[in-house]
Amino acid sequence: MILMEDIIREGHPALRQRAEEVTFPLSAEDKQLAADLHEYVVNSQDDEISEKYGLRAGIGLAAPQVNRSKRIFALHIESDEEKGISLIAINPRIVSHSVEKTYLSTGEGCLSVDRDVEGYVPRYARITVKAFDTEGKEYKKRLKGLPAIAFQHELDHLNGVMFYDHIDPRDPYKPIPDATPFER
Repeated sequence: MILMEDIIREGHPALRQRAEEVTFPLSAEDKQLAADLHEYVVNSQDDEISEKYGLRAGIGLAAPQVNRSKRIFALHIESDEEKGISLIAINPRIVSHSVEKTYLSTGEGCLSVDRDVEGYVPRYARITVKAFDTEGKEYKKRLKGLPAIAFQHELDHLNGVMFYDHIDPRDPYKPIPDATPFER
């Protein structure tokens, strides 16, 4: 089980490296890594489990955040207002995206960042993605809203990019052209 002490923090060089493609069939080690990443995001949203193990709530976790250079991440978003999502993405990519942008009006956070970083992080409002599951089957999804934002955040981790790299350092709350804020 992944705990907070297993998650590396900003400044660690692994967070700035492009993660390696994963080969199929998955090794037992890679299957376990994918399952562990998914288990963390599910457990971190359970009040009882997160309190017991001191987990910070998160909706996504990427392999580089546990110091593993693998193109794997997990997302888990439960929601009443919109369609929730729970997935493992292996070798994910965005195959198309909207011109329209969005951003979290409250800003983004990250399990690898122990401080509040203010500012708008521009993201595509709608994306079509392809990735593989743990059995090596490719899937395609169309995402919008929080799932689209979270997918882009985790994909950035696989490319050595931190969310705050997208924030304008001179004007963190500068309006983003063609963007509609996403209220969480």
